[in-house]
Amino acid sequence: MADLIHPTALVDPAARIDPSVAIGPYTVVGPNVTIGAGTTVGPHCVIEGHTTIGRDNRIFQFASLGAIPQDKKYAGEPCELVIGDRNTIREFCTFNIGSPGGGGVTRVGNDNWLMAYVHLAHDCIVGDHTIFANNSQLAGHVEVGDWVILGGFTVAHQFVRIGAHGMTAMCSLLFADQPPFVMSQGQPAQARSMNFEGLRRRGFSPARVSAVKAMHKALYRDGLTLEQAQARIAALAAATPEAQPDVQLMLEFLGRVSPQRGIVR
Repeated sequence: MADLIHPTALVDPAARIDPSVAIGPYTVVGPNVTIGAGTTVGPHCVIEGHTTIGRDNRIFQFASLGAIPQDKKYAGEPCELVIGDRNTIREFCTFNIGSPGGGGVTRVGNDNWLMAYVHLAHDCIVGDHTIFANNSQLAGHVEVGDWVILGGFTVAHQFVRIGAHGMTAMCSLLFADQPPFVMSQGQPAQARSMNFEGLRRRGFSPARVSAVKAMHKALYRDGLTLEQAQARIAALAAATPEAQPDVQLMLEFLGRVSPQRGIVR
C-alpha cells in the first residue's frame, strides 16, 4: 500500500484503505474513511467524515468529500457519505455528509460520471449511471434516479426529485419534481419532451417508447389533472404489458409528489 500512497499524502492510520488504492500528493484522508479496492485519488483532495467509497472509483484532484453539511442545525452528529463503485468524480466536486433531519446519509450509487464543480448537499440520493455536467448543483435532500443526465449549471431546489431516465438542459432551475423520462429546460424548468433518444440508446423497444409517449401525452398534452393522468397511465400497463415496469416507475414517482411542489409543467 505504501508504494501507491504518495509520501506527502496525510492518511490517518485509522482509515481503512485497501492495499490497491492509489492516493496522490498532498491529499488528506481522515480516520473514519473507508476506500475500496482499485480506487484512485488524485492530488490535493480532502476525504473526511464518516465516508465510505467503494471499488474502482476515480477521484480527481481538488475534490472535497465528506465535509459536514452546510446546515446551521448540524451539531456534529456522526452522519455519513456513501459512494458506490466505478464512479468518476472530477475536479472540485464537493459532496457533504448527511444530516440527522434527513436520514443521516448522502448516497451516490454506481457507474456515475460527475463532472467538475458538482455539488451534492446533505442527504442527496443519486442512483446509478447518471451524468452530471459541470457545475450541476443539488441542494439538500434531492433525489436523482438512474440514468439521469443533468446539463451544465443545472440547479435543483431542496427536496426536489428527478425521476429515472430524465434529462435537463443547460442552466435549468428545478423548483418542482421532474417525473421519469422527462426532458426539461428553463428558469424555472418546464417539461419540453421525453428523453426518447436516450431510451432508444438504452435498448427500449418501440412498444416501450410508445408507452412513454402516451404517458407524456397524459401528463402534458391533454389538459388532465395529475390524478386523471395517473389513472390513464395506469391503464397503459394492460394495453402494453411490455411497458409495465415503465408504467410502474412513473406511477410510483407520481404517488410521492408533494401537492405544494407539484411536477415540472
